[in-house]
Amino acid sequence: MGTTQLESVPEPKYWHLKTVLSDALDSEFAVGEILPNERELAARFGVARATLRQALEQLELEGRLQRRRGVGTTVAPPRVGVAVGDPEHSWPGADDATDTWEPVECEEAAPPAAVARLLGVAQDTPVHVVRRSRMSHGQPLAAELVYIPAESVPGLSAIDAPSGAARARTVLRELRRLELEGQEQSVELGSARADDARQLDRLPGAPVLLVTTRYVAEGRTAAVAIATYRADTCRLTFGDAGAGVHLLAG
Repeated sequence: MGTTQLESVPEPKYWHLKTVLSDALDSEFAVGEILPNERELAARFGVARATLRQALEQLELEGRLQRRRGVGTTVAPPRVGVAVGDPEHSWPGADDATDTWEPVECEEAAPPAAVARLLGVAQDTPVHVVRRSRMSHGQPLAAELVYIPAESVPGLSAIDAPSGAARARTVLRELRRLELEGQEQSVELGSARADDARQLDRLPGAPVLLVTTRYVAEGRTAAVAIATYRADTCRLTFGDAGAGVHLLAG
């Protein structure tokens, strides 16, 4: 690696460095490759380490780099298109090739106040909470909680599947007995809670995209799903009218 000195430019030095580093990532490094340490990079580009850190942090926010504990800073996989919702309405966990979520666990717990309002239940009323995860290139991409009131799965028995992923699949399968009438989605920027942060390999408070889906059946809200996507690996795109909202994720 040769020495590349930055020219004097009107924009912030770290921002210009970010552009130079981005070009280097495209031409000199492979996906998953570990970058040289900060001292070597700062010497190559003739900048202070504080400036270098700013540029690296920006590239991490944009999903170009990943900082992995015990490994270092690596080149992130390219972003791929991931649809938030299918063109046609479908229940979570639908048995088709397009479902990319893996059931993890299911428990009974009182929903958050906002979810309880959407479901039309009292906040202290226990509901089924299905936890699912979504991976991309071997890395955690999103975590999801699906809240399902007991009245949406009346045929469910405690002995169907006592716990774990099997229980989660059973609850979702029972939910699909209802005829889905429609669904509504909203997307907002949020901060990772402690449990979501652990699943997503992020620090608590890290920026995330929250995708809330309300499923309607028999004239009422039958379930509410809240998916938490890593904001550093996702960006929103809006397609043609009626195409819905899509996430691009790495």
